[in-house]
Amino acid sequence: MRTVTDRERRARLGRRHGLAPGHRYADVAAATRAMTAWHATEAATVHLALHARVHDLRVEDVERALYEERSLVKQLAMRRTLFAFPRDLVPAALGSASARVAAQQEKNLHKWLTAGGVDEDHDGWIEKAYAATLAALADGEPRTTAQLRELVPELDIRFRLGEPGKKWGGEFAIGRWVIGTLAAQGRLMRATNLGHWRLNKPAWTLTESWLDEMPSPLPAAEGYAELVRRWLWTFGPGTEADLVWWLGATKSAVRAALVAVGAVEVGLESGGTGWVLPDDPIATSPEPEIEPWAALVPTLDPTVMGWRERGFYLDAEDVPYLFDSNGNAGNTAWWDGRIVGAWAQDEDGTVHPIVRHDIGDAGRKALAAEAERLTEWLDGVVIVNVYKSRQMKEAVLP
Repeated sequence: MRTVTDRERRARLGRRHGLAPGHRYADVAAATRAMTAWHATEAATVHLALHARVHDLRVEDVERALYEERSLVKQLAMRRTLFAFPRDLVPAALGSASARVAAQQEKNLHKWLTAGGVDEDHDGWIEKAYAATLAALADGEPRTTAQLRELVPELDIRFRLGEPGKKWGGEFAIGRWVIGTLAAQGRLMRATNLGHWRLNKPAWTLTESWLDEMPSPLPAAEGYAELVRRWLWTFGPGTEADLVWWLGATKSAVRAALVAVGAVEVGLESGGTGWVLPDDPIATSPEPEIEPWAALVPTLDPTVMGWRERGFYLDAEDVPYLFDSNGNAGNTAWWDGRIVGAWAQDEDGTVHPIVRHDIGDAGRKALAAEAERLTEWLDGVVIVNVYKSRQMKEAVLP
């Protein structure tokens, strides 16, 4: 069994992930195929992650893929996270990771109904709320959550979450969870974004209205196998623990999927077993070297979030500065295949790298060039992040 070095794995980040300037992709479609899916919990992540990997990208290119061609489809899936999937991968997600999330969401609905004082049969109430919500969208006109609450009284039932005085608690309308569960089931989809591209302000529509057909979810085992196949091409070699975390699935589901795709074992420099596709050349020969490269990637970028075991590109002592307590990454700065810090914007929108390590003159100049490139592309737009790392919060900028 061949052992893959950490340096080989880092070379793949530059080449296969399109982060090295000489290996960027030609368009949105090519970059999406390379990366499997984009995190979309923060709307700006899709645009910024693509900008890091695509030559001459325009905001309009991303908007067209999301809302006109609909070749990118936003769907709640792995770990109850919103992703933008290539359209052909949606059936696999719906039958596996999304179905798992939908079941969890529906279980929570029962809890919120109890908290909201609903005494009638919960299963019956939920089905009635589903039917009324779908009926309110049957005319094909997208509507916001607020508009749906006006049309469907069930969606406006209130319940309290958390303790009074806690910043994350408060009184909420149950409609958010009813709509979210329908979306996880694949019966609703996020239609055109009603706000600026950096913000999530979706209107909702029936899936068949948005995609002109209702996708047929794959059986769960087949769905997980296809997700694992794509993941192995993008992120392999990776460990079983990486896959369990990324998918939000069970070990048994991951192990069955690895068998189904014929994954083969490789050793990892850090110890343990990694998995790759059977035709991956790294299983039998070294990954070619790559010139040092610099990149600035956004909050929840897929390269940062692709693995649970991140030691080959991230120093353990940096984790508290660059990730929140739930393992969500803020903006990160990369040099030669490793995270070396973060980046932030000043009030004028200028991007500034925040380097935590001595990377030498070449690294500093390369990151400065990437900061200039990103500043020019943003053209004064300031990104407001929900998942801000400690390094971003404490940044002192000119």
